[in-house]
Amino acid sequence: MAPSIEPKDYIRNIPDFPKPGIQFKDITPLLASPAAFGEAIRRMADHYRDKSIDVIVAAEARGFIFATPLALELNAGFVPIRKPGKLPYDTHAFHYELEYGTDTLEMHVDGVSKGQNVLIVDDLLATGGTVEACCRLLEKCGAHVVGCAFLIDLVALNGAARIAPHEAFSVIQYE
Repeated sequence: MAPSIEPKDYIRNIPDFPKPGIQFKDITPLLASPAAFGEAIRRMADHYRDKSIDVIVAAEARGFIFATPLALELNAGFVPIRKPGKLPYDTHAFHYELEYGTDTLEMHVDGVSKGQNVLIVDDLLATGGTVEACCRLLEKCGAHVVGCAFLIDLVALNGAARIAPHEAFSVIQYE
């Protein structure tokens, strides 16, 4: 039997990037390995396989990388959430506060329907601000947020508490 692939073994630490004191978690080695990338997607899918997911959403850009294969694996649709002016059709918008100002997220008005079960996906959970905004945008549209899935959770930053009561599931955790 072949040894199992551990996705965490494919995450590269880059010290002091993008600024001093930050330990950047580089996902590109995982993306370059079909086995490791596939294992990460399988673990996310297995966690949500019995949750009747209708739509998977992700905020640009790295969330798209994980959300689209996960949508295919779960036989769900994929809906992108983007910065203002990036979507060509009528949009719902959600304005939110950041530590350093404000931001806005948009989604097509026909992207998610009232009552649909939606899973939010991103590559990394840090403070949870963007994912919290995604949750609120989807709730504003009448969707049911089933949970939030991540490749990586930086547990010490407590992003899971910020998106509660929504579940935060991650394949990899760093304390």
